[in-house]
Amino acid sequence: MISKMRGVTLIELMVVIVVLAILASIAVPSYRNYLLRSNRTEAMRALMRAQTEQEKFFLQFNQYSDDLTSAPPTGLGLPATTDTGKFSITLSRPTTTTFTVTATAAGQQVQDKACKSFTINQAGTRGAKNSVDANNIAACWR
Repeated sequence: MISKMRGVTLIELMVVIVVLAILASIAVPSYRNYLLRSNRTEAMRALMRAQTEQEKFFLQFNQYSDDLTSAPPTGLGLPATTDTGKFSITLSRPTTTTFTVTATAAGQQVQDKACKSFTINQAGTRGAKNSVDANNIAACWR
């Protein structure tokens, strides 16, 4: 009587490793893109907060602030970066009744080629720079 061999052959093991390598080569870039897209919400949250603080400032002083980081009553008292430091926040105020807040990618977030910079102004107009096309502004702010 011939006994059956048990175990895994080297060829079967190599086939499994090849299949796992193919799956990983597909999954890892997709996961990185997902992380970059999910980090965009951090920039959006910071911009919306800055816009809200600017409106509060305008109600009190009848003009927008030109200082993002100083404590009230001279500034907004907001940090110059987002919570995790993936975006730097800047404020420009060309006139006392207009402003633009910009969130620019920093650190590993600069790998996000489609949406490196977000803006919002006093009218609530949203923008995204370094976008692939004009329709991508809406995609960046999703």
